[in-house]
Amino acid sequence: MKKFSALLLALIAQSAFAADVATPESTAAQLLDPAKVVDIAKDPKVAIAAMTNLMDPATTIALMQRGLDPATFTKMMQSGLSPDILKAYAGFLDPNMYTKWLAASLDPNFYTAAMAPLMNPNMYMKWLAAPLDPRVLQMMAAPLNPSLYTNWAMAPLAPANLNLMMAPLNPNLYTQWAGAAANPATYGTWGNFLNPASYGNIANPLAGFMPAPTAPAYGR
Repeated sequence: MKKFSALLLALIAQSAFAADVATPESTAAQLLDPAKVVDIAKDPKVAIAAMTNLMDPATTIALMQRGLDPATFTKMMQSGLSPDILKAYAGFLDPNMYTKWLAASLDPNFYTAAMAPLMNPNMYMKWLAAPLDPRVLQMMAAPLNPSLYTNWAMAPLAPANLNLMMAPLNPNLYTQWAGAAANPATYGTWGNFLNPASYGNIANPLAGFMPAPTAPAYGR
């Protein structure tokens, strides 16, 4: 029975490490970025890595630490105004994403890796020891630090927040959004249907027999 349990844990660990390795800090940063959080839903391997880290109290601690810093919310707003968020959510139109999830749903290793954190006793030990973690103790003492209130009081006057408030008055913001919306690459595979170059041969059936003339190269 002991040999069977050891073999089972070895298989679970192997399946868990087969997914892309991500640290709790990187997962916390991804969850707080509106343009990158959707990447977790696009790839089963990334989703498994994020699920594993969410079971780790280090991820929760990292999220709480970032929540005490007003610059975190400034970065979130900056990401929300960026056209990168359009590219991120337009990825849900790509059929390749659903193909990956269909393949993962038929793979037993996917379910094994998803259950690995729940069957790992070390994960529960981490949660029991979390209240005594130095980072948690530091956050509990944070309300006694005057600099915490100073940072939040001065946040509206921070240059990054002032630029953020003026962003809607910048014409380049709308130009970038229009460029991202009109770019076929934004929509992944479906972008080929929006790319006029895809219909070049249809619009000109003789293009394959009569190549476009090239301009003479003067000055050579």
